[in-house]
Amino acid sequence: MSKESKRREALVYHAKPQPGKIKIVPTKPYSTQRDLALAYSPGVAEPCLEIAKDKDNVYKYTSKGNLVAVISNGTAVLGLGNIGPEASKPVMEGKGLLFKIFADIDGMDIEVDTEDVEKFIETVKMIAPTFGGINLEDIKAPEAFEIERRLKEELDIPVMHDDQHGTAIISAAALLNALEISDKKIEDVRIVISGAGAAAVSCTRLYKAFGAKDENIVMLDSKGVIRKDRENLSAEKLEFASDRKIDTLDEAMVDANVFVGLSIADVVTPEMLLSMAENPIVFAMANPDPEIAYDLAVKTRKDIIMATGRSDHPNQVNNVLGFPFIFRGALDVRATKINEEMKMAAVKALADLAKQPVPEQVNIAYGETRLAFGKEYIIPKPFDPRLIAEIPPAVAKAAMDSGVAKNPIEDWDKYKEELLQRLGNDNKLVRLLHNRAKMNVKKIVFAEAEHLDVLKAAQIAYEEGIAIPILLGNKEVILELKKELDFDADIEILDPKGKESLSKRDQYATKYWENRRRSGVTLYGAKSKMRERNYFGAMMLMEGDADGMISGYSRAYPTVVKPIFEVVGRAANVKKVATVNIMITDRGPLFLADTSINIDPTAVEIAEIAKMTANVATTFGFEPVMALLSYANFGSSSHPHATKVREAARILHETNPELIVDGEVQMDFALNKDLHESKFPFSKLAGKKVNTLIFPNLESANITYKMLKELNKADSIGPIMLGLRKSVHILQLGAGVDEMVNMVAIAVIDAQEREKRKKAK
Repeated sequence: MSKESKRREALVYHAKPQPGKIKIVPTKPYSTQRDLALAYSPGVAEPCLEIAKDKDNVYKYTSKGNLVAVISNGTAVLGLGNIGPEASKPVMEGKGLLFKIFADIDGMDIEVDTEDVEKFIETVKMIAPTFGGINLEDIKAPEAFEIERRLKEELDIPVMHDDQHGTAIISAAALLNALEISDKKIEDVRIVISGAGAAAVSCTRLYKAFGAKDENIVMLDSKGVIRKDRENLSAEKLEFASDRKIDTLDEAMVDANVFVGLSIADVVTPEMLLSMAENPIVFAMANPDPEIAYDLAVKTRKDIIMATGRSDHPNQVNNVLGFPFIFRGALDVRATKINEEMKMAAVKALADLAKQPVPEQVNIAYGETRLAFGKEYIIPKPFDPRLIAEIPPAVAKAAMDSGVAKNPIEDWDKYKEELLQRLGNDNKLVRLLHNRAKMNVKKIVFAEAEHLDVLKAAQIAYEEGIAIPILLGNKEVILELKKELDFDADIEILDPKGKESLSKRDQYATKYWENRRRSGVTLYGAKSKMRERNYFGAMMLMEGDADGMISGYSRAYPTVVKPIFEVVGRAANVKKVATVNIMITDRGPLFLADTSINIDPTAVEIAEIAKMTANVATTFGFEPVMALLSYANFGSSSHPHATKVREAARILHETNPELIVDGEVQMDFALNKDLHESKFPFSKLAGKKVNTLIFPNLESANITYKMLKELNKADSIGPIMLGLRKSVHILQLGAGVDEMVNMVAIAVIDAQEREKRKKAK
């Protein structure tokens, strides 16, 4: 994609379908006159009076306790510099989005039009009663230091400048673990800090809090080593000025144990690395290009332990590991500030988490067989679902222990359960799918590439590194559409009706005829069918010319399924092909089956569908907790519609006792854990959070998933085909571009899994 195309895509993303990235959504009923009378006048007067009696009641009756202000004056926005408050708003909205998806905190962006420190502080103080916490962002140094210091002193809610402390907290956790791996003590190591801005100062202060010694620290700015004999040093730089008679980074790096880069790209040379002590620890965190390229660094020193700010290398120092969870813990105990004890608790919790066994979901997300504590895994990954259950409790406890918590937590198990419930609708699964696909890209056939949206999905899949597209359709039409999309990559285009495909068409037709000549298929008929894209594309898979295929955007589902069943067919030992849709809901991903194929499955078939669906959940790192759904609960009806579901549960209990599955059960009892446990404590689902729903027939499954999609705006991934011999996935008619991209990722992962199984035999 050209630079102009990327620019246009970014602008469209922020402008459509409505401007911006966040909005306000009501949390209370508002459908009746009674609701409105409670929400506003006259009912609203009652909580107002209660708050007037006791200001702390504001946390009880309003959203203050979960509301964080993301505040900037736009003086130091990313790498863009002083671009002003209005221009900083997209970044602040983005920070609000991250607060929501990682920690279920409502972040409201506030842009302040002043560079005057006193006016800025006064403005924040005046609006502070609205918020439970203040996240300062993209404010230039040295003003940022004074603003944060004053606001922390003068406000009674948590205040944190993430630019300063986010990197410090994450890198400190990484440093503690790197030192442990290299068998070094923080009080003994010589540390070089390249950069002297807000982040560098905060990092160094935090390292000192953990034991680093002043005499072992050398900090550099754009003029070189910060020495005590330099004139006109700011208070922050003077704090870290060195007595050593050295001037350059080359000199500072000799025999250094740790390098921390918060400066600019390529300032570290291989020669500097070679001059460092044994088992050097190098955190090159300049973005997007580090102080020394990762590949060059690990090639230069085999004993290096390295971290960067990039996601495409091990040990990414990513602020999203910190600020959402730190504020979550602070808000939940109504901390009056974020103090050093709380930051250090976050560091220790992050460091400890990296030493624990990694959930399979995380391994899957990063395409690893088994992530384990070591040189290439010294800090947790942003995808790790344990972050929200580990970091906030550590921060909350530190707030309580240090005396700044106004609402102490008493039941920690209950608190952790509440935190896990907040994971919800944040599309982590979608990011997981895309990351997983990128680890081993496959050739995917796009059978309807003459449609603009299909081609756009192919473009995104290619440019994001998710798949290698093969485009089927009229070549001239596709090339014109590619120009329109500025899609200039050299992608394979095949027209099943064109002369260029005659040889392949004849080859595929002969193979197809040989397989189905005893089913009434003639060679002439086979050649005719190979002019159709779905037959041609399916034969590409069977002949090994492609790894997967998606189709169905422009045609009814049964029309597309027929050639797939004829050409590809069922996998060995599979009696029924089925489909599963993954719905991204507020309670987390839900796996729904069978949504598209089997109209009225038998008990045996429902059991088989359940087993295949369980495999899908497991593939994506989720332990399946399955409810077999009905209109009845555990024997309350003797009607055949209910008894077949009961029989399916019996079959699964007998043949697969390791599965967490039960039924027949009504939908509300399946999804309401407390209700289920109180009424049916004998059930295998009692006390468990169901994430997989197996329906008794096609109509109930299909209606449910489409209703969730339209009414709740739940994202849907699927229908994912189960039980075929090859990776083929059929879209719903008129699927959106994002849905198609997700299905491409599914097709790639499906092909990856088949390849693994084949190699394992």
